[in-house]
Amino acid sequence: MKVKTSELSGAALDWAVGQADGCDLAAVEYSSKWEFGGPIIEREVITLIHPRWDCWTAHKYDERDEEESYTLDGLTPLIAAMRVYVASKLGDEVEVPDELLEGESK
Repeated sequence: MKVKTSELSGAALDWAVGQADGCDLAAVEYSSKWEFGGPIIEREVITLIHPRWDCWTAHKYDERDEEESYTLDGLTPLIAAMRVYVASKLGDEVEVPDELLEGESK
């Protein structure tokens, strides 16, 4: 099922990060464990800010296109950053296996 990158969460977000990173590992918890998501944030130079008490904003400048950048929100810094990473690699929508969306808010 196609899902907006800005709405990805949980297993679907982790799966999409794996796809963007070139692997098929859905079990890696990129969006909830710093030891997995942190290296991506550092490598991709993703900036995090906490503009409101109820969300985080992540931003990534695209070095391939000087006019392109990505900014997305999330409930946690890792969710926001991983959404930005996926958007920068896979686009605004991602085809996610249906079984990863069960129980997730869409």
